Amino acid sequence: MIAENEMVLYGSHGVCRVAGTVTREFDGKEALYYVLEPVFAGAFTVFVPVDSPAVSAKMRRILTSDEIHEMIRKMPEEEPLTFDDPTQQKAVCTQILRSGDRRELIRLIKTLHQRQKARREQHKKPCVQDDRFMKEAERQLYDEFAFVLNLSPEEVLPYILKELEK
Repeated sequence: MIAENEMVLYGSHGVCRVAGTVTREFDGKEALYYVLEPVFAGAFTVFVPVDSPAVSAKMRRILTSDEIHEMIRKMPEEEPLTFDDPTQQKAVCTQILRSGDRRELIRLIKTLHQRQKARREQHKKPCVQDDRFMKEAERQLYDEFAFVLNLSPEEVLPYILKELEK
């Protein structure tokens, strides 16, 4: 069981503090729930059933500073994703965002950044769907990096770029 005041990642809500547990009735069933308070997402509460392996599996431990620095160091080595068509792209992007896999988030951000750069060079507007996927991927990754590295989410990208220059 996760301890009160422990910090976890929970799905697309990002970094959350476990405020405790509470017994609540949802959908006519009484159960024990973790009470999560997202750190960067404003003032709301998330209730996660303690006894639901599928739902509680979305809660992951937060990386250490050393793990984040190792990920940053390996970013240039990450291969961009390739898509056969827009339908496959949407499915792959959605799956990556749902999984929260940090390595795949990095690959997704890298891929979409390269696509946007190529479109700008062709004097085309950025693709709205690419922009939406990239913003969500950056939010998921940068919120965790910001929390662990004691930065604001806006400071994460400049920090990463500075680290990569070393």
